[in-house]
Amino acid sequence: MANFLSLWKEPRKVEKNDFVFVDRPNLAFPDDIPEPFRLQSCNGLELFEVTVDQLQHYFSNKDLTAVEYTKFCLETIRKTNQYLECVIETNPDALDIAANLDQERKDGRVRGPLHGIPVLVKDNMATADKMETTAGSWALLGCKVSRDAHIVHLLRKAGAIILGKSNMDEWAGMRAHNYSCGWSARGGQCRNPYILSRSPNGSSSGSAVAVSANLVPIAVGTETDCSVISPGMVNGVVGIKPTVGLTSRGGVIPISETQDSVGTFARTVADAALTLDAIAGLDPEDKYSTNPNRRQPKSYHACLTDRKALKDAKFGLPIKRFWDVAPLRQKKVVEHVLYLMKKAGAVIYEVDMPCAEERLPENGEWDWERYGTTNPSISEITVSKIQTCYLMDDYLSKLSNTPIRTLADIVQYNDENRGSEGGHPYDIPAFPEGQPLFRDCVATKGIKTPEYHAALKHITSQCRENGIDAALKHTAEGGKEVHLDALLFCDVKRGGIQIAAQAGYPVITVPVGLDPDGMPLSIVLIHTAWQDDKIVKWASAIEDLLRHYTTTKAVNNGGKRLAREKRRGRIPPTFEKHLSKNIPVEQCYVYPGAPPETGEPWPNRPADPDEGRDLEDWEMAMYLI
Repeated sequence: MANFLSLWKEPRKVEKNDFVFVDRPNLAFPDDIPEPFRLQSCNGLELFEVTVDQLQHYFSNKDLTAVEYTKFCLETIRKTNQYLECVIETNPDALDIAANLDQERKDGRVRGPLHGIPVLVKDNMATADKMETTAGSWALLGCKVSRDAHIVHLLRKAGAIILGKSNMDEWAGMRAHNYSCGWSARGGQCRNPYILSRSPNGSSSGSAVAVSANLVPIAVGTETDCSVISPGMVNGVVGIKPTVGLTSRGGVIPISETQDSVGTFARTVADAALTLDAIAGLDPEDKYSTNPNRRQPKSYHACLTDRKALKDAKFGLPIKRFWDVAPLRQKKVVEHVLYLMKKAGAVIYEVDMPCAEERLPENGEWDWERYGTTNPSISEITVSKIQTCYLMDDYLSKLSNTPIRTLADIVQYNDENRGSEGGHPYDIPAFPEGQPLFRDCVATKGIKTPEYHAALKHITSQCRENGIDAALKHTAEGGKEVHLDALLFCDVKRGGIQIAAQAGYPVITVPVGLDPDGMPLSIVLIHTAWQDDKIVKWASAIEDLLRHYTTTKAVNNGGKRLAREKRRGRIPPTFEKHLSKNIPVEQCYVYPGAPPETGEPWPNRPADPDEGRDLEDWEMAMYLI
């Protein structure tokens, strides 16, 4: 067995125009991984869990070229995608683009840290090239877009190689109430690399899975409500959903005018921040990106820090509807991270969001259709249905080489292609309901009714001023108001993500360990509008703390391999049940009362042996002040 410490390198000083290695103490080992998923070496280099900085170092030293690495990624996709189904198609021009970028480097021009780096973009992002843009549906096959989505344009400008399109929940999950996350007609059933029978969550499933499984180092996705952060969480990668408007939605197949945001995936906070640097920017075609309150630092990557910054940092734990209902078998792992943060000098307060009891059900489970039929004037889905109708009609009307012009045309297409698209109930297992939500959207005719305006005003004010903003202003003992650096969540039930989605506020998820089933867990950080740099900063500090913890444990263990459940931080997947092809997929996390992905009850759900157990073994009794 290889010595554990031989597989990582200490960070070294970064000189000008140089790149830095980061330690990698959480590596999986080859015997953990089934053969189809084991990465081969490339030019004698081991590229498992490789970072953008490391790739740039190899490029600069002429140990590797963009062409060679692109070939490596394409071969990895060819070998593993038949199991994971996370990539819908690859770019036939990728190697030519890589060759041009290699020539630029030889000529002394390096565009930036993403120069020559392959990236996957979600299949709802327009690319004016030989690839399709279909949101996973056969209905848009062959359609032509007039230009790249704005963020695709920015990625190309930064020197990134658009390697292909990632799979997703078809139409970003907007067509039905209950469905199999990660499934699309074109892409098939995307699978979670930790346990392939489990849900990868969505709608940006393929982007998160491809990064986690080491197919690519970075990817981008979109979120309306949970669609970046939730896949990032359950696939064990860093995901950033920026403030709505920080990244343009121009050229992206839309769902929500007020909630859609383009975000990033990576295996480290640094790489996610580098990608955000590339895609953040103004776009005259997206009025939300020109918001006069917009705040964007020169670089999010420059905001990175280390664990020492945690000393005297102040964080809030929203309790009611969040921490008090988080499942114990997952929560206790994240609480151990809080314990480590407290030891590092962080101050952690219990807080509440005044809006929580209204916006979330008693069990804290995500439900964006809450109040949709009982009180639509305060429901998120009221807004989304109307916005989806008029935004989709506008997007589709601008396409060429397609008969699809409206959302109603898509509904009709699905009805006419029942065996492949499943427009009616029980046509296909992935969408057992058919497309009832799409039908509801069409029925609104995209008209902004008084009910719509009331709902939009209500959800934004509740989730902003009466939600996240209120929780960030904590009144401590003695009446002193404390302004918190971020809110922290164990968001297995996705309630915190939902509040941030309705507010349009930034969120980041950072891998912290595994639950008893071997599924990845994250700590989620949320802040107010345009404070994206702050959550990047604190996420990097927590990531460094966990890296240090695991490295120290390995040293104290004589450099021997640590059991996976004892590590903290990102722990790469081992592809359990790698031959699974179940549709629908199982719920990502198992805990008492967890809803199955399709809304049907699971028979004989196992009892949770840890439920009700105290936390003495975790030494956490005093982690809160």
